[in-house]
Amino acid sequence: MIYDATACPQDIAYPTDVGLLNKSREITEAIIDELHAKSPQGKKPRTYRKVARKRFLKVAQNRNPSRKVIRNGIKSQLQYLRRNFRTIEKQLDGFGVFPLAHRLQQKYWIIQTVYAQQLKMFNAKSHQVEDRIVSIAQPHIRPIVRGKARAKTEFGAKIHLSLVNGFSFLDTISWEAFNEGSHLQDYVENYRKRFGFYPEKVLADQIYCTRANRKWLKDLNIRLAAKPLGRPSAKAVENHVRPGERNPVEGKFGQAKNGYGMNRIRARLKNTSQSWIASIILVLNLVRLAGIALVCLSFSAWDWMICRVKSSYDTLLFPLNTKTQSNCISGLGFIAWAA
Repeated sequence: MIYDATACPQDIAYPTDVGLLNKSREITEAIIDELHAKSPQGKKPRTYRKVARKRFLKVAQNRNPSRKVIRNGIKSQLQYLRRNFRTIEKQLDGFGVFPLAHRLQQKYWIIQTVYAQQLKMFNAKSHQVEDRIVSIAQPHIRPIVRGKARAKTEFGAKIHLSLVNGFSFLDTISWEAFNEGSHLQDYVENYRKRFGFYPEKVLADQIYCTRANRKWLKDLNIRLAAKPLGRPSAKAVENHVRPGERNPVEGKFGQAKNGYGMNRIRARLKNTSQSWIASIILVLNLVRLAGIALVCLSFSAWDWMICRVKSSYDTLLFPLNTKTQSNCISGLGFIAWAA
């Protein structure tokens, strides 16, 4: 049993604080235009959208903006957004029934949450907030900090995979970051539910190898292929860890991401994205089954060829003399080997 977790990035633009606030401001401007069109009363309220657009581009088109420039850009977008919120509330007071369509109403709720989160981070001079929204179109997406050299933060779902004899099992799929090491016991119990017995050996990353997990696996007589605690000798390390033992699960992730698009999930809805990821895992298992079936068919074809050779020998070579029979058998054997 091999365990590992990875992130499945969504196909969204890289989120920035200024970009999210600018997108929210543009949505509020569209809401103001629609409300004014449904109930035109006097002049349309001012939004200063051209000025706000210029101030956003001043930060967005800067290749290396300083912290001061970014902070000033965030501050200006927050001010324009707050002004638009007040305008929208005044316009809504003139309607007896809520006039916005469901889709635009949902976006209005989302950008209000984005404004509250960005204002909280701006006042605290921080970049962290609970349930942070990084995409207005897909508000269920959360940042997943992976600590990789290529991409320290990825935006999408995090999955946990169990690999057994080349077959992949999707244990967990979550839009929130989770510590896979704290769920090792649940994953081992899932293995017992699937196959009726515990695994003989578990290969896992260092994050799984806590003292509690080591003790729990030892009580069940399950071997843990990991580096022993403390300062073990070279022989002790060789008995527990072998180079390349966890390569199959890493290769499975590479196959899923590079071959089947799990590194760029293009579905937009939450349930659709989860179905997309699960379908990729299904395809991985189908490819594995196809490889096994190909080997079985090759053995069946070989048995069929041997039977045909024997039947040919019985029907054609029986009337011949011994020397001619041996020459023909050698020729038929070569043909079968070549086939």
